[in-house]
Amino acid sequence: MQDYLNDCILSALESLGGVPADFTLEFQQPANPDHGDLACNVAMKLEKHFRKAPRQIAEEIRDALEAQPLDPDRISEVQVAGPGFMNFRFSDKYLLSALADILEAGEKFGHSGTGEGKRALVEFVSANPTGPLTVGHGRNAVLGDTIANLLQWTGYEVEREYYFNDAGRQMRVLGESVRARYMAQVDPTLGTKEIGEDGELSTVPESFPEDGYLGEYIDEIATRLLKEKGPDLSTEGDADVFKKAAEGSIFKEIEATLERMGIQMNSFFNERTLYDSNRVWDIVEQFKELDLAYEKDGATWLKTTAFGKEQDTVLVKSSGEPTYRLPDIGYHADKLERGFDLVVDVFGADHIATFPDVVEGVRALGFDADRIEVVIYQFVTLIRGGRPVKMSTRKATFVTLDELMDEVGEDVTRYFFLMRSPNTHLEFDLDLAKEASDKNPVFYLQYAHARIRSILRKAIEVGFSHEGDADLSLLQHEAELNLIKELMRLPESIERAAAHKEPHRLSTYLREIAVAFTQFYGKCRIIGEEENLARARMKLALAAGQVLKNGLSVLGISAPEKM
Repeated sequence: MQDYLNDCILSALESLGGVPADFTLEFQQPANPDHGDLACNVAMKLEKHFRKAPRQIAEEIRDALEAQPLDPDRISEVQVAGPGFMNFRFSDKYLLSALADILEAGEKFGHSGTGEGKRALVEFVSANPTGPLTVGHGRNAVLGDTIANLLQWTGYEVEREYYFNDAGRQMRVLGESVRARYMAQVDPTLGTKEIGEDGELSTVPESFPEDGYLGEYIDEIATRLLKEKGPDLSTEGDADVFKKAAEGSIFKEIEATLERMGIQMNSFFNERTLYDSNRVWDIVEQFKELDLAYEKDGATWLKTTAFGKEQDTVLVKSSGEPTYRLPDIGYHADKLERGFDLVVDVFGADHIATFPDVVEGVRALGFDADRIEVVIYQFVTLIRGGRPVKMSTRKATFVTLDELMDEVGEDVTRYFFLMRSPNTHLEFDLDLAKEASDKNPVFYLQYAHARIRSILRKAIEVGFSHEGDADLSLLQHEAELNLIKELMRLPESIERAAAHKEPHRLSTYLREIAVAFTQFYGKCRIIGEEENLARARMKLALAAGQVLKNGLSVLGISAPEKM
């Protein structure tokens, strides 16, 4: 419909003298249904161009549209409102045709071809294998996977990628932590010490690193090593065994957690390969050749002032260790070299200062950095009993993603991570998440779908058949037509959520569907109504169920038959 109206309005404007070559139209759904089904602010945007009052421009456009005229099977009315808004009302015939399309498309309804022929890489989670995935990683995981789903529904060929580093200091400390626990089990007489802060101390083996990992999973890895390899891994030459054992064990757990969330990665990229191939050092030399890098105080600096920043930024520390920016630039260059049309990164708020340097660094190397889109999400606070749940990764008092799913379930976990804009702080209310009532937003959506399926089961019990054609023209009640208007918006909602990389737009839309269905169900009886009308209403209910199911599947959430 928007494409149709766009063409009609532009044609009308040509008859009024034309518009600038780069002029674009914008449509929106009016907040008040009395103002029609679509609104356009075209007249306000052309005030300076035509040097007329917006309302006069809108009236002239309306008159030109009526002279064309508009297809009455699509548009029943055009109104000029307020200072110059143009409001369009859909015809009943158009709405009923849209309902028929939904029923015919079924599980494919909502798919579009805006990204057809294009490839997208979505990189997310990307936690180094130093411990289990926590609640903090959960929002990243669900956002990334759902953005990938949205892109797939709009036609993209999508690859999900996990980026990690198994060669840095964190991994070395991890190996030392496992080794210390292993040695303590081999020889229980070895000394111990206490580490910690703020009055919270932990007793650890004497050889335990000061900033080591304290979680129970470290003990479990050490125990498994002792059982599988015996007590003879204490020599210096076996030091790497502990790190590799920890990495393998933790990565296996990470993959199991992701699979439980319905997430499967297509590829894993190890940062270490950028060093093995000498890619990072080649990039440093390229920057120097471009006069974008220089030596100062023993460090290598990137001229980020050339990108508009107030100060230059360290690229390689005086110790010879690169900052995060250098391998990240190499990694993104590699992504673009692989031919992806779109590269999406899902980062926590702690990356907000670094990613612009990475993007501009990639651009300086001659790559099309406009293909890179970065989604920054704010962090998560677990709330129980109205109070935040205290967590500390260093003290191993974090809540794992598996523990969260154990408590509230996979569907609720995914939905709660998606129901707010990524750029807003998320308070995950555990009490609300466990409540089986309409107050729980995911329960509300799933219950609407389950209710539709229960209507179908009831119809079968009483011998009522909805099979075959139905006279959809019998759907004239305001609640019926309003529900159809909401249902037909699924493709647009998916496209907008995909374009903006904001899955919460879709979750908000699905709630509007559930509300519209509840209103329809409360005002329009199905079973027990006259047969032809009942069949038409059943078709509408089934279409609502299909839209809910399709939308929930994009979010990675189940649509239960019963609740």
